Amino acid sequence: MRVLFVNDGISDVGGVQVYIDTVTAELRSRGVAQAIAYCTDSGRNDLQSASHWLPRFHVAGPLADDAFDAIRRWAPDVCYVHNMSDLSVEHRLATIAPIVKFMHGYFGTCLGGQKMHGFPALEACHRAFGPACVALFLPRRCGRFSPTVLREELRWTRAQRTLFSQYAAIVVGSDHMRDEYVRNGIAASDVHVNPLFATRPVSDRPSEPDRDRVGFLGRMTRLKGGDLLVASVRHASRRVGRPIALTMIGDGPQRAAWETQAAQLGVPATFTGWVTGAARWDLLAQCAVVALPSVWPEPFGLVGLEAGALGVPAIAADVGGVRQWLRDGWNGVLVPAPATPESFGDALAGLLADPARVRGLGEGARRVAREMNVTRHVDRLEPILRAAAVRADAVA
Repeated sequence: MRVLFVNDGISDVGGVQVYIDTVTAELRSRGVAQAIAYCTDSGRNDLQSASHWLPRFHVAGPLADDAFDAIRRWAPDVCYVHNMSDLSVEHRLATIAPIVKFMHGYFGTCLGGQKMHGFPALEACHRAFGPACVALFLPRRCGRFSPTVLREELRWTRAQRTLFSQYAAIVVGSDHMRDEYVRNGIAASDVHVNPLFATRPVSDRPSEPDRDRVGFLGRMTRLKGGDLLVASVRHASRRVGRPIALTMIGDGPQRAAWETQAAQLGVPATFTGWVTGAARWDLLAQCAVVALPSVWPEPFGLVGLEAGALGVPAIAADVGGVRQWLRDGWNGVLVPAPATPESFGDALAGLLADPARVRGLGEGARRVAREMNVTRHVDRLEPILRAAAVRADAVA
């Protein structure tokens, strides 16, 4: 089988690039021929992906036609497409080989892409895409408050939806995302749940964690709930009768506001900025628990599974696809959504007040991370890709 991976970039920062690097390495070990098509490359050597060994096709710019001709000669059996801003690329690829699309987000099901209303308060949206989405986009602040942005998002979303019928299969990381696409008109038989995996090896913590330290890792936006976490930590500190510290790893537009809030509430918090490589995991391993206080419906919530590979259990709001990997009472604690500082803080206090429970959940977190590995992910992925290629041969 010959698989053409397709993604916006080949030197991106983030989970999709790590996913491609890890899966291509696993497929290579199985003797699967692979190549990658892309639109952008920053040219930064420090961002070059581990999949640099793949044959590459640059499908944007003045030489795009030559690249598509080269892809035809390479003759993929199936195209495995990920994030793609320029949907004309997918239209052209569909004339070459069947497409299996991994929907890493709410593409084609939400104009703003986050399944959230921003006004008068942050609130998850459970609506299938339709005319009401257009009507509510500006008044409910489903995205940037701009008619121009609304028109552009509507154009792109409609273009994405026209491609639904051209996909041989859609892959998602959670049951939550499967329900989302089925609710938006995709046949249930065409949507395959293939949970993600920890991209780092399961290991022991390098040192004893701080029993009163909570970790956060991610982009600092309103949707990630950092303000909820800070308020929850103060509430939990009062419940347990001692200070609880925060390690906030990441950056983003809300960082300054969260730092100010922590100072005002007397929450000892360290904001590290973006930390990469082993240093990031060393910081997280020092925490008793990792928190995912997200207010938006996370498609999966991979950071909790990654922390689990270190034996760090999670406490998370029960949103989106989080329960695909977080098994309440086994590798962490689920807080009913919508979480409040009181409900999240009470759950956190109950956890930190019981070190033996934290250790037990940490061992459960390692077991779940071992179970949800790339080998099993690719075991499920290969039949999906092969079936798409076989169906295309049968039609031809």
